[in-house]
Amino acid sequence: MSSRKRPPKTEPQPETAIAEPPAAEAKPVETSFAEKVGHSGFVPAPDPFGIAGDALAGVTLFESRQDRQMALMFGEGRPEDKPSQAIIDKLKDAGYRWNPADRIWAHPVVGDSARSTRIEAERLFQEVSQMIRQEKGIAAGPEVPF
Repeated sequence: MSSRKRPPKTEPQPETAIAEPPAAEAKPVETSFAEKVGHSGFVPAPDPFGIAGDALAGVTLFESRQDRQMALMFGEGRPEDKPSQAIIDKLKDAGYRWNPADRIWAHPVVGDSARSTRIEAERLFQEVSQMIRQEKGIAAGPEVPF
């Protein structure tokens, strides 16, 4: 005699009863990287965004992807923060134009030459920053090779 218990007998179900479909196996839900780090949605970068700045010289280089331009701002954009004529001439020679509404010197970023425009903007920023430091009698700042 075996010690196993037999399962209780079940009564047959009437044929009109609808059988439940078998439960689907639960598949693990894949978590996106953004969810793993706590971001549930896309967080856009600020526009314009700063690339370089020299607080002592009072010049900032930034790029606006929305406006497709590189820009230099002197001081806080006030009229008394106007750069010297030598710097203005250098900006004009590099293709920058004064934007009075935003009080910046801007250069368009065009698709074919976008990378070279960005590199040239960073070089120009370094040159202008050094020129302003010399004009103000401030020690030369660290140069960043591009």
